[in-house]
Amino acid sequence: MRLKSISLSGFKSFVDPTKVTLPSNMCAVVGPNGCGKSNIIDAVRWVMGESSAKTLRGESMTDVIFNGTTHRQPVGQAAIELLFDNSTGKVGGEYAAYNEISVRRLVTREGTSDYFLNGNKCRRRDITDLFLGTGLGPRSYAIIEQGMISRLIESKPEDLRVYIEEAAGISKYKERRRETENRMQRTLDNLDRLTDLREELERNLSHLKRQAQAAERYAEYKAEERELKAQLLALQRRVQAGVASRAQREIDDFATERERYQAQVSSSVSEIESLRQQITDANAGASQLQGDFYSLGSEVSRIEQAMNFAKQRRETLARDLEQTLEGKQRELGLVDSDSQRLTELAEALASIEPTLTREREEVVRVDQALAKAEKVAATAEGDWDHFTQRAAVPKQQVEVQQGRQGNAERNLAALNERLVRIKGELAGLSESVDETDLDTVSSKLADAEQAVATQKTALDSLKETLQSSRSELEALRQKQDELRREIQALTGQRASLEALQSDARARSSGDFVSQWLGNHGIEQTAPLVEAIVVDEGFEAAADVVLGDWLVALQAELASLSPSAVVPPAGLTLVDAEPGERSADPLLLSHYVQLPRGLEHLMSGVRVADNWQAALDARASLSADESIISKDGLWVAKHWMRSRGETDEEEGIIARQAQLNAVSEAFEVASRALEETDGRIEELRAKRTETERTIDAGQEALQGAQQTLSRLDTQRRALIAEREHRQNREAQLRRDLTDAEARAVEEQTVIDEAKQMLNRAQHQVESDEGARETLETARTQAREQVRQCRQEKQQADVALNRSEVRHRELLTQREALSRSIERAREQVTSYEQREASIRGEMPTEENPDLAAQKELSELLERRLAVESQLTQARQGLSELESALRSKEQSRMEAEQAVAGVQTRSEGARLKLAETGVRVEQIDAALSELEVTLEAVEESLPEDADETEWQVRVERIGARIHRLGPINLAAIDETSRAEERKEYLDAQDDDLRTALETLQNAIKKIDKETRSRFKDTFDTVNAGFADLFPKVFGGGTACLEMTGDDLLDTGVAIMARPPGKKNSTIHLLSGGEKAMTAIALVFSIFQLNPAPFCMLDEVDAPLDDANVGRYARLVSEMSKKVQFVFITHNKITMEAAEQLMGVTMHEPGVSRLVTVDIEEAARLAAS
Repeated sequence: MRLKSISLSGFKSFVDPTKVTLPSNMCAVVGPNGCGKSNIIDAVRWVMGESSAKTLRGESMTDVIFNGTTHRQPVGQAAIELLFDNSTGKVGGEYAAYNEISVRRLVTREGTSDYFLNGNKCRRRDITDLFLGTGLGPRSYAIIEQGMISRLIESKPEDLRVYIEEAAGISKYKERRRETENRMQRTLDNLDRLTDLREELERNLSHLKRQAQAAERYAEYKAEERELKAQLLALQRRVQAGVASRAQREIDDFATERERYQAQVSSSVSEIESLRQQITDANAGASQLQGDFYSLGSEVSRIEQAMNFAKQRRETLARDLEQTLEGKQRELGLVDSDSQRLTELAEALASIEPTLTREREEVVRVDQALAKAEKVAATAEGDWDHFTQRAAVPKQQVEVQQGRQGNAERNLAALNERLVRIKGELAGLSESVDETDLDTVSSKLADAEQAVATQKTALDSLKETLQSSRSELEALRQKQDELRREIQALTGQRASLEALQSDARARSSGDFVSQWLGNHGIEQTAPLVEAIVVDEGFEAAADVVLGDWLVALQAELASLSPSAVVPPAGLTLVDAEPGERSADPLLLSHYVQLPRGLEHLMSGVRVADNWQAALDARASLSADESIISKDGLWVAKHWMRSRGETDEEEGIIARQAQLNAVSEAFEVASRALEETDGRIEELRAKRTETERTIDAGQEALQGAQQTLSRLDTQRRALIAEREHRQNREAQLRRDLTDAEARAVEEQTVIDEAKQMLNRAQHQVESDEGARETLETARTQAREQVRQCRQEKQQADVALNRSEVRHRELLTQREALSRSIERAREQVTSYEQREASIRGEMPTEENPDLAAQKELSELLERRLAVESQLTQARQGLSELESALRSKEQSRMEAEQAVAGVQTRSEGARLKLAETGVRVEQIDAALSELEVTLEAVEESLPEDADETEWQVRVERIGARIHRLGPINLAAIDETSRAEERKEYLDAQDDDLRTALETLQNAIKKIDKETRSRFKDTFDTVNAGFADLFPKVFGGGTACLEMTGDDLLDTGVAIMARPPGKKNSTIHLLSGGEKAMTAIALVFSIFQLNPAPFCMLDEVDAPLDDANVGRYARLVSEMSKKVQFVFITHNKITMEAAEQLMGVTMHEPGVSRLVTVDIEEAARLAAS
């Protein structure tokens, strides 16, 4: 896989579409500073997914779009496309079958960034995944920008590890591991939530099962109660049928008497109808007059509006005519001025024609002179080349001997310097080893050990805090469960109480009653039991005394319509206005507050503390007095009543109080649950924060442990350095003997070179005379060619200027001709508009005279109609007064009819009540979902209403003893069991998935450790081998900063020849650059990326090191494609293709390509 070409458009300074073709493996990009060379490197990084604008030397991603210059407008988008040759199939997956792969990125000024693979739109991640493991990427070791070579060597161990990982091809494993960890964390979170749900569900399920059993018994009792109630209703319907027959006979007797009074009412009605007809006629006449009055007013308004519109129209036409005349004059002026300018242009064209002819002839003459001068110059160049070839032999000999002598002298000087250096180093090594550094590192090592211990102590404290939070959270969860169970029990209790209250109020809240109230415009309100106020302890007494009145409905009786006077049977309505309590503490009305008008219900009812006191006071009671005990025994002089245990209506007040208490307890428990939930959330947040703090502490501990490991490594390095000095001294003494022998040999070479150099210099001096003559002739010929070319350039410029001027004059003449034609057409348009406006303008002097006359006549007619309308309204008032008198007479006759009607209504009321009660009984049977016929068949012949009432009360007592019932418990239990099965299955699935993910991470970690170790060893060996080649000696190696191969950092240890530096930071800029080059190329030897881009890597190097660098790049180009930016001539000479970037137009980069091999062939030919 190799990079074939780079296409740029609108990217930074490459505004025009530019294609950078890379046919060879050694391509150099050259050009002056600021011409845009580095933009090519930025383009490659950008298209590979770089998302940091700062890294691309910008503030935002849209800064990569060409922003315009003084002569060019900004463009709207930037696009880069890389074309790869994949004929070897290195890119696997779905793109392995493609011989070429295109990667393209496009960004607009709106900030949208799109990626394309082989023309198909894709995600940034698809681009990243494509290059994973290949060594390519926006920040990989394959792209080395300016300054990055030194930053690479000075990077942190964790950052340097990234390059080893990329070389090992484990970046894709890290990405998979990160995704797997994220999925595993989500699985753990889901598992925790699922465990909480399962535990809570198991606690609730046992409670629901008990409630479901109670609900089943409740359903059985309710079914039996429903059957008994249906039979009781059938017995009550038989009684109501006899009452209805007697009421009908009374209604027939009252009907005859009412007809007699009705005849008197009919006589009064006929007279009233006559008066109403007269009033209707009078109203019709008045309405006609009033319509005429309004019609005349509308006509007056219309004429006034028409006069105003005519005036405005005249003013508008006058303004349009004035504007039209001005426009016409303006266009006529333009025609005159453009005609004059056209004449001037014709004269200018006539004057420039002779100049054009003369300049064209001058260009032909200069071309001929230039051809002649170039022919003479070619002859002189041939003579000069023949001489230089003959004279080059002794000159080359001089250079060879000078180089031989210089090399020997330099070698001798280097040997002398080496002797001095060896002796100096021996003197330094002979001194005792400085133990200060070793002591300092040991002291720092002890401090680091103390820091690790401190971090561990702090971490243990945080873990204890976390455990405390978890314990408190568990306690709150238990409290939360208790509150939820309490709320659930209260919910069931409240539902049961509400059901009992609803059954007790069934007669006043059934569908039939609601329909009757709605038909008569009465808004249904709360029953009386919810409106009265009973002091504590007197509920049973109030239940007994009030009885059926407790289920009465509150209503505004004054708003009842006449048709609503007969309520349904069993329905009681009371006014909603609150009453007052009695001041006598001996009376029950002192402890019970009823609505106004119901005080008689407790009139003369006294209270006693218990039933014994009530019985003792019985003898002292008068006939209209009674006494009731707090426990519900009601005693009068001639009767006695006790509160039944199963009487639902008698216990309605107590149940209402119990319902209120249960509701209040429910609200208290709900608030407590809400507070507990809030505290749990608070503790969870605190736990999360503590866990984050622990994570940070663990990171700090890890950092301290890394520092400890680094210091321990330094201490071991210092000990090794001491041993190295001892070995080095022995080596230096052997080198000293060898250097002294080589110095004698180099001195012999210097003496021989001096003799041969003298002979060659004599020959060069004899050739200097001929050289001067030939060089003078060649110089004169070149000067003549230069002058001719300069004259040709001046002639071309003059001719071009005249031709441009000629074309400009022709263009101006055509434009003026079109402008004159358009102006004349506009004048014609204005003349037509003028004629149209003059035709619309009126010719008479006073066009509003007729309208004013018509307006005066209409005003006079409106005054006359207004007078007639006043007289008609007076006559209408007299007729209405007579009608009111007759209405009074009719009302008196109707009152007599109403007296009879009232007595008749009494009988009808009784009949209606009976009918309503029958309807209520039928409705109650319908609510019980039974028919009267079916109930009659199942009812025994000797059935008695009183006996059946006792049976209903008995079954109701059984239901009451069941207590609060959660009717939804059966369905809830079934749903809970289904949910438990579902959650158990989910728990098994999650645990299986978690185990799979853990195994996947173990497999990834194992593969990562193996690949990283193998790659580290291979790169380290290559680094140790390349470093001496680059520096001509010295040692270098890579070291791991930790024991765990998954996260250990990588440090560089490098010592150039003769240096004893302890860290890489002590090296010079050039040494750092050469070290980084050795490291990068050692990575390339292991895992060569498809291409490598180097941006002025050779900048800090001297010529000798640049030569080594160029040779190393040339050697590696057999396997790797190199694209390098350079200013160094030595590096340029090593390139196979040169690409020059120029900025002839300020702010715009252009590309010039030169093939070195082809250029050499052309030069040789």
